[in-house]
Amino acid sequence: MERDDVIEYSLDTHHDEAHGKKIRKKIWQVTAILTVITAFEVGTGIVFKQSSEYWQVIKWMFIVLTLVKAAYIVLVFMHLGDEKKSLKYIILVPYFIFILYLIFISLWEGKAIDAALKLYGA
Repeated sequence: MERDDVIEYSLDTHHDEAHGKKIRKKIWQVTAILTVITAFEVGTGIVFKQSSEYWQVIKWMFIVLTLVKAAYIVLVFMHLGDEKKSLKYIILVPYFIFILYLIFISLWEGKAIDAALKLYGA
């Protein structure tokens, strides 16, 4: 018995082969970009140790590259890249402000905890 209330959406797609190649090329491009950024982050983490004099810069670089990857994923996979520039800013700017706020709170509280540990000898 065949159900008539189930709609098979995959049968409604009408793409030609050229459009399919374009979509697959975009997916491979996104995968390559995210892989290169991630490999760079991992390689940098392997080469430079925490005791390195560059560690503060490397930590901020990790944060910035992670934000870049997150924004790129939102732009591509949530199709925000196809929207107008003003809509992109409306969605991405509060996100970045919130992330900066979380970083600020983490650093501020970390300094307070460090000061308390030094004061009470723990």
